[in-house]
Amino acid sequence: AAAAQQAGGQGRRRGGRGANRRPSGRERHDEKITVYVSAEELMDLEHARLVLRGEHGLAVDRGRIVREAVAVVLADLESRGDASILVRRLRGR
Repeated sequence: AAAAQQAGGQGRRRGGRGANRRPSGRERHDEKITVYVSAEELMDLEHARLVLRGEHGLAVDRGRIVREAVAVVLADLESRGDASILVRRLRGR
């Protein structure tokens, strides 16, 4: 498992998919992570899901929203580096 994870991870880190980074969307996933969030963060995520459905006609689950958000943030990090929103937020804490 470690070898597969190492082999798969290297291609994603350097060079990656760049600005064309697209999340996987609705498909079977091979890997899983567990992320703990506060009650408020979970409510915010659920609110976003309901807004996407009600105001934009997008019926997506929370996992899809999280994958899309991660893809956007990682693409920003790849293209903007030190000026990316992720670096700025992490340094601000």
